[in-house]
Amino acid sequence: MTLFVVLLASGLIIAAIVWWRALLRQRARYIDSYPYAKYLDRRLAARRPELTAAQRKRVFDGLREYFQLCREAGNRLVAMPSQAVDDAWHEFILFTRQYHQFCDRGLGRFLHHTPAEAMRTPTDAQDGIKRAWRLSCRRQGIDAQAPKSLPTLFALDATLGIVGGFVYRLDCLAAPTGSDFCAGHIGCGGSCSGSTGGSGDSSGGDSSGGDAGDGGGSSGDGCGGGGGCGGD
Repeated sequence: MTLFVVLLASGLIIAAIVWWRALLRQRARYIDSYPYAKYLDRRLAARRPELTAAQRKRVFDGLREYFQLCREAGNRLVAMPSQAVDDAWHEFILFTRQYHQFCDRGLGRFLHHTPAEAMRTPTDAQDGIKRAWRLSCRRQGIDAQAPKSLPTLFALDATLGIVGGFVYRLDCLAAPTGSDFCAGHIGCGGSCSGSTGGSGDSSGGDSSGGDAGDGGGSSGDGCGGGGGCGGD
């Protein structure tokens, strides 16, 4: 009888693990396949008329990547490294029904959008950008402590020439003072100073001013634009 109980318990544990992993894969596929442009292309074009259709597609690819970071981060803060992607996220939230369904099916929780000023502690935004950096580097095969290139989300605003965007540079000494962020320090625990940014409810590094999001549930963790989201 005891052996039967042990085998039954082991089987249930294995089944639970298999089910959970399948659920995580399902959420990742949902985020990847979601038709962001269907709802957001016209609104982003009105908000950022300087962007071409091809450039807006790159922003939606960035939004997709950001949500994947939030998914991987769980309930921990992940900051938003791109102002352009944050703009798209703002527009997505306005589709309240679709956004709620997306959060439920893709992330398993609702992600509130919280201004950086509303962070629980002064270091939340810093923690959020560091997590965004680590997760982005891992997903793209970049050495987070000795990067040779910037992850997509950290390079996007500069690549698209976004006015008021978050510009990150690997060479901190070559970065113009007071306007750009020093990406070279994020992965090794250093600090960056720069223009604006945002953060949400996962953990990460240096702050870049902006908004963030809290995930639903008792933890209050989530994702935020111009700053953060839920992670690890």
